[in-house]
Amino acid sequence: MSGNPATAMTSLEKRVLYVAIVASFIAFLDGSVVNLALPAISRELGGGLVVQQWVVDAYLLTLGALILVAGSLSDQFGRVRVLQWGLAGFTLTSVLCGLAWNGESLIVARGLQGVAGALLVPSSLALIVTVFSGQAQSAAIGRWSAWTSGAIVAAPLLGGVSVDVFTWRMIFFLNVVPAAAVWPALRRLREQDLERAPGSTVDITGTVLAVIGLGGIVYAFIERGSLGWGSPQVWLPLGLGVAGLVAFLLHEARTPAPMMPLRLFTIRNFGWGNIATMVIYGALSLGFFVLGLYLQQVAGLGATAAGFALLPSTLILLLLSARVGTLSGRFGPRWFMTAGPVLCAAGFLMLLGVGLPLDYFAQVFPGMVVFGIGLAVTVAPLTAAILGAVDPEEAGIGSAVNNAVARIAGLVAIAFAGLITGPVITTAGLHATAAVTAALFLAGAAASAVGIRNPQPNSGTSGDSEASGDGVDGGGAPAAA
Repeated sequence: MSGNPATAMTSLEKRVLYVAIVASFIAFLDGSVVNLALPAISRELGGGLVVQQWVVDAYLLTLGALILVAGSLSDQFGRVRVLQWGLAGFTLTSVLCGLAWNGESLIVARGLQGVAGALLVPSSLALIVTVFSGQAQSAAIGRWSAWTSGAIVAAPLLGGVSVDVFTWRMIFFLNVVPAAAVWPALRRLREQDLERAPGSTVDITGTVLAVIGLGGIVYAFIERGSLGWGSPQVWLPLGLGVAGLVAFLLHEARTPAPMMPLRLFTIRNFGWGNIATMVIYGALSLGFFVLGLYLQQVAGLGATAAGFALLPSTLILLLLSARVGTLSGRFGPRWFMTAGPVLCAAGFLMLLGVGLPLDYFAQVFPGMVVFGIGLAVTVAPLTAAILGAVDPEEAGIGSAVNNAVARIAGLVAIAFAGLITGPVITTAGLHATAAVTAALFLAGAAASAVGIRNPQPNSGTSGDSEASGDGVDGGGAPAAA
């Protein structure tokens, strides 16, 4: 393992980082890259708005419902083995999506793609935590965070180019290329998997309750956008989901072999880090969802042009995240996690000057630059603070919890977008969204300043001292996206 950031990565570390970035990138990318292809899909396959909605939501539903289960499987069966399952499944289901002959077949394939995607993210990040240590771990997580967070921002560009230049089917067929490229390196990592502990079992009851709980809540927020809160198709799944999560927590507190040990939340940086994740990723999803729609539907940009308009923040994220990750490993994550969201908020407040006719370089570009710097300062330290607080053998479920929080926060934020913007996207609606997004980022900054603690020198990596709330966090690095 590498503890000195100045030391060149070993071949093993390079292979692990390559595999982790590629596997997670394609999983995050496919959550939103399809958005700009929906009109083309509707023209070819039919089905109207219902099919368009479920092409996006089927993926998000299965991904959100199964990500906790995937984290538990990663800890039980090995990170590389579960990554292999996920990558093989993701490749196959991507091909099925690209070959879809009608709307129903595409929706089914997207749901199966979400199942495979859930297997990719927790295992890839947990593998980084297992192989890297110290400041090298923070730098590696910085690179991972840059690419995976960048996938969310770069998705409109890649989707727009694919639709405008080729066909919507290209979005899915392109997944085969990185999956095939990373497979040989993944196979050579199998020796990194630890043997399954004697007597360890899979928490079947917890698995079922987690799927019911997360699945019901995710489904309800998806359907709320078209049906409203008064529909039984919304409040019945929501009630079932809440009941499932309550039953899940009660079960996890009592079972001797829990899928998600609740004591993780007594670790200060893990608990507060997930609170920060909830508001920061809710802000990120809300802000870019509305801004992307505004640039196309109101400002009149094409799909590709809108994608390029959002690109500066992605480039800044890619350029700075590894360096910020290294600095966070040296100085601790607390003030990075505080300053970064403040800069993100400032970037969105600068969008209050957007108006028609749109002057991109005067009205949008400066805010995207400031936001990109803030995001780069935020994501790697946030990820590092959360997984650095848990034992490495629990990195899979730690990453899964954090990713579930981020995914559900995004869904909830987008579900309420209409209440902020009104029924139709307007300049006033964009300004209101920018203000709410900035407020959420500032809430994330406050949570980080109040709750996060920098690790003490030579304190180890488990973070067990945090369980008593004494304000001393353990260790080195990791988990969000």
